[in-house]
Amino acid sequence: MLDVAVTRLDGQTVVDLGRRAAPPLPVLPALSDVLPDGLRRGSVVSVSGSISLLLALIGAASASGAWCALIGLPRVSAEAAAEYGIDLSRLAVIPGASAAGAAAWTTTVGALLDAVDVVVARPPARVVPGDARRLAARARAKESTFIPYYPSTSDVGWPNCDARISVRDVRWLGAEDGSGRLTRRRMTIEVGGRGKAARGRSSVLWLPTAGGGAASVEPEARPLRLAAG
Repeated sequence: MLDVAVTRLDGQTVVDLGRRAAPPLPVLPALSDVLPDGLRRGSVVSVSGSISLLLALIGAASASGAWCALIGLPRVSAEAAAEYGIDLSRLAVIPGASAAGAAAWTTTVGALLDAVDVVVARPPARVVPGDARRLAARARAKESTFIPYYPSTSDVGWPNCDARISVRDVRWLGAEDGSGRLTRRRMTIEVGGRGKAARGRSSVLWLPTAGGGAASVEPEARPLRLAAG
């Protein structure tokens, strides 16, 4: 059947006469406030500023049966990946692809989008706009989720993402008195983009928590007010 879709300028689909998309991939409960619909298949979702956030983002999808690939990322320990729910038996790691040049990187990402549910890749310094469009089209056609990862929030970022996820106000806790061990990290997660993501969402998380993994930070209790008289 011919796929026909009409979209607005913000990227939101108005009329879709094509085949029905597969259900989105799940996310951890701690991320449901900023990604209430999960990870949409066929979308491009950039992540910047935290490798822990990246692992937490794909953890629930991996645990639910999705195959994931990490391309050209900094070294990630198996313990850290498993802590966020990633099934190591369904995780492919391809180191050094970003250093091989933009053409080889694009070929590697495109090949994995054909075969893997979630493809995470650190882009090279410069990506040709045409290559970016072709990879986005490949992700849509194969119903894979493509996640370009940038170590710093100051990086230029991937063009025309469906969603952009970044962090701010990062603070470690556990050694407030100048001694002791760091136990948990508090950060604010922000999501923007186009379509439903254009409205923007934010949430404050423990990432990791004192026991590992991710959890929402509960709003602080308001101070009690004494009644006058």
